[in-house]
Amino acid sequence: MDFKRKLLTAALPLVFCMSTAAMADVKIKFAEVHPAGYPPVVAEQEMGKKLEEQSKGEISFKMFAGGVLGSEKEVVEQVQANAIQMTRVSLGIVGPVVPDVNVFNLPFVFRDHAHMRKVIDGDIGQEILDKITNSEFNLVALAWMDGGTRNLYTKKPVRDIADLKGMKIRVQGNPVFIDTINAMGGNGIAMATGEIFSALQTGVIDGAENNPPTMLEHNHYQNAKFYTLTQHLILPEPVVISKVTWSKLSPEQQALVKKLAKEAQAEERVLWDKKSADSEAKLKAAGVEFITLTPEQKKAFYDSTASVRAKYGAPYADLISRIEAVQ
Repeated sequence: MDFKRKLLTAALPLVFCMSTAAMADVKIKFAEVHPAGYPPVVAEQEMGKKLEEQSKGEISFKMFAGGVLGSEKEVVEQVQANAIQMTRVSLGIVGPVVPDVNVFNLPFVFRDHAHMRKVIDGDIGQEILDKITNSEFNLVALAWMDGGTRNLYTKKPVRDIADLKGMKIRVQGNPVFIDTINAMGGNGIAMATGEIFSALQTGVIDGAENNPPTMLEHNHYQNAKFYTLTQHLILPEPVVISKVTWSKLSPEQQALVKKLAKEAQAEERVLWDKKSADSEAKLKAAGVEFITLTPEQKKAFYDSTASVRAKYGAPYADLISRIEAVQ
């Protein structure tokens, strides 16, 4: 009996060590729909590397890029359930749960790319992250990735708003985006990213709207040779972590994750600008014509979408005024 008691007593420190280690060790799986080498993926992987080093191995990090763990919507659901711990999410998916983010989804709410970055780096950007964190979404929003500026790319040139009339244009499945294309005179068609290539090829759609890297990476330029610089949407995208995982982190670990996510926000921007410029050069070399609008032509696109800003932006008039005031 004494021998058994001795064994048990000897084992106690070991059990205690194991339980504290289990508490400290957090495994983070990060899922991305973008492929390896894409700016957000590179910045997020760098964040993961720093996280492992600076947490002294208490937090481990593994990237699953290229949509291997599912579509964006499926991944978000898995992060909400803590089956995956982190991801970067499009605001189109967050909008139905956290209505305030729809402000960033409004057409021409940002004057240009520099304006958008100024807004997300400041108080407004942090407020929107906090709104996501404090919502029923079951995620903690940490930082912003730059999703680039969305423009039109089409099979026939759009040199003027009249050229868009009746064209079937693929958009993300958010009513704001569909209404935006419709207000411009086109016909907005919601469709998954993976379906765009064949839809362009077979004539199901006449074009789509996105940034140069996406047009290049998904080979859409093979069937759409005209890229019109409308800049109708400039979309930042939050990096989020599961609330279940977040609650397992110590205050020090939480502070570290936040700090490194903000560093990733700045690092991704540099990568994005280079990628965008390189993609534009490659698209031009592949025969894509980039169409620059005159201020008057651009104003016609802006004016045509006033109804969309009025319809969806009405509850956020104050926030829109604050965004406009950012210099």
